[in-house]
Amino acid sequence: MSSYKKRTIIVADTIKQMVVTENLKPGDRLPAETDLIQRFKMSKGTIREATRLLEAQGLIKTRTGPGGGCFVHEVSELRTIALLSNYFYFKNLNISDIYQIRKLLEPEVAGSLAGNLKKDQLKILNLIISEYQEEPLNEEQDRLHHESALKFHGCLADFANNSLLGFVIKFMAQMLTEVTVNRKLFRPTNYELWRRGLDFHRELLTALEIGDSNKAKKIMYEHMCVAEKLMLKQEAMVSTKLKEFG
Repeated sequence: MSSYKKRTIIVADTIKQMVVTENLKPGDRLPAETDLIQRFKMSKGTIREATRLLEAQGLIKTRTGPGGGCFVHEVSELRTIALLSNYFYFKNLNISDIYQIRKLLEPEVAGSLAGNLKKDQLKILNLIISEYQEEPLNEEQDRLHHESALKFHGCLADFANNSLLGFVIKFMAQMLTEVTVNRKLFRPTNYELWRRGLDFHRELLTALEIGDSNKAKKIMYEHMCVAEKLMLKQEAMVSTKLKEFG
């Protein structure tokens, strides 16, 4: 790494620290470029490269014209997941990799939520289930059902009130969606996966409502084990068909 690039990264990291130490919020303006040059004793080029780097990372937004400048920007969850997904794009993640993490985290989330969900949260979960309660009529509908079912898990993660835990679970769900779509694992329609998943979600919702933490954890763990088994079976079947027609 050249000394110029190293200086740019150091300045970018220092600006991030400044945002924290000065308690700046999304929408707050950063000091003007001339002030940053003075503060960091760096050239205009280095400061501009540092702010461009932060903008590429989504941490600041640059506005031109009157009232313009650099402003603190909150990185959206969707953008973060998308960027992280790009990192794993060539890592050849498989279904078992994803479920190894899901089996560890999601039962704990389910157990922690038992008896602690509000009425409006339970209503939201019921509404999500209604999106995939009817048998899928074709492969496209099966894919949409699969995405809605994962949305159910993402919602539970949000309700857990642990932003890091919630993010990891939703990221795993997104990875599973991408693996399913990219490898065409919704072809042919997997009726057993849909049916078993729906049954598990209904059972889990009952356990959450009555506040049975141990039962909720057990249902979620069994759900993850069964889903992994069925998806691996589906993947093997799709792979065999591809070889036959390859």
